[in-house]
Amino acid sequence: MTSTDSAQPLWQQQLDFDQQHIWHPYTSMTHPLPCYHVKSAAGVSIELSSGEYLIDGMSSWWAAIHGYNHPRLNAAAHQQIDKVAHVMFGGLTHEPAVTLAQQLVELTPGPLNRVFIADSGSVSVEVAIKMALQYWVGHELPQKNQLLTVRGGYHGDTFAAMSVCDPVNGMHHLFKHALCNQRFVERPALSYWDDWRDDAVDSLRDAFEQHHTQLAAVIIEPVVQGAGGMRMYHPNYLRELRRLCDAYGVLLICDEIATGFGRSGKLFASEHADVCPDIMCLGKALTGGYMTLAAAVTTTEVAEGVSSENAGGALMHGPTFMGNPLACAVATESLRLVAENHWPAQVAAIEAQLKTQLLPLAQHQKVADVRVLGAIGVVEMRQPINVAEAQQLFIAHGVWIRPFGKLLYIMPPYIIEPEQLTQLTTAISAYVHG
Repeated sequence: MTSTDSAQPLWQQQLDFDQQHIWHPYTSMTHPLPCYHVKSAAGVSIELSSGEYLIDGMSSWWAAIHGYNHPRLNAAAHQQIDKVAHVMFGGLTHEPAVTLAQQLVELTPGPLNRVFIADSGSVSVEVAIKMALQYWVGHELPQKNQLLTVRGGYHGDTFAAMSVCDPVNGMHHLFKHALCNQRFVERPALSYWDDWRDDAVDSLRDAFEQHHTQLAAVIIEPVVQGAGGMRMYHPNYLRELRRLCDAYGVLLICDEIATGFGRSGKLFASEHADVCPDIMCLGKALTGGYMTLAAAVTTTEVAEGVSSENAGGALMHGPTFMGNPLACAVATESLRLVAENHWPAQVAAIEAQLKTQLLPLAQHQKVADVRVLGAIGVVEMRQPINVAEAQQLFIAHGVWIRPFGKLLYIMPPYIIEPEQLTQLTTAISAYVHG
């Protein structure tokens, strides 16, 4: 360090090092977006090392649904770390993994009763895709090896997951020549609130009719498309998709990583359509945002197909940190909080307030659309947002909001108080009117 460096506070020195050496999500190393140094977090507030306190509108990318520094989640982590932080899952098991799997079987729709505990959302998608492919090998139909999905989707950043993200407007077009060739139909045309029309699934029907003999599964984010555009589509689309999968012998994978555990106003977004998938991917809020953990939950039929002699007898996937006891223990306590069922009233109150405070912004000439579902509020601008400038404004308003593309969106922790939520919506309004 130079004398100038040593005169700086440690957090500022760390920021300088960070800018020179550390990659952040979807960020250039040569022209990085500004970063803000976090000192601590509690409840719905993030304290910066520079002194500001920010109301968190992002739940750390959908995950921290119970807020930060939650005493029960802290206690679960402390108790488990004194027993065993990690042990390999190959040939061993433990109480946190068993209890977590029991909870997931109880919370998810009835037919879903076999649990693969993965270490991230993207990995759970990879596992679900492997399950689908291996299932059809077990049924001596290896030609059923393609995935069908809709444009505008997002399922993660690993390679199989990238192959089913939007191939043009997604974040992975640079890798298209290295990705598996999957099949896409246009994104659902009708919003959650539109009147239903049967012709809204014509392209979907055509895809099944033409390609069902090659299709292993359809993967979709139920009702809410997240990072691909924060769109909410009509539940009847998902109902018809389930019917088509059944009629043509295709598995249905619901990616509930972002929407699981109450975010959309239902425990799982597929419940808006009363649909049960063959495989459900879970993550993000699973541990209440404390650490990375995910799961792919499937049916007995799929599990037995994957495990058949024709399919090799075992699911060929086994992450080093699969079933991590520390993460499972925290997830178990997070799901106990979910099971206490305070979230329906909390999410309903957030939704009502977001509608009151955000929907009027739809009248502004700079705004293309405003949409609210559950604890998700989206203001879509007509022009792309300068993220660095927007975040400076938001921090000046005492909030943390991370826009992308043309979208200002928030999905706050469920425990947020009305006045704290107003602080978030006021900041969004200030940006729109600025």
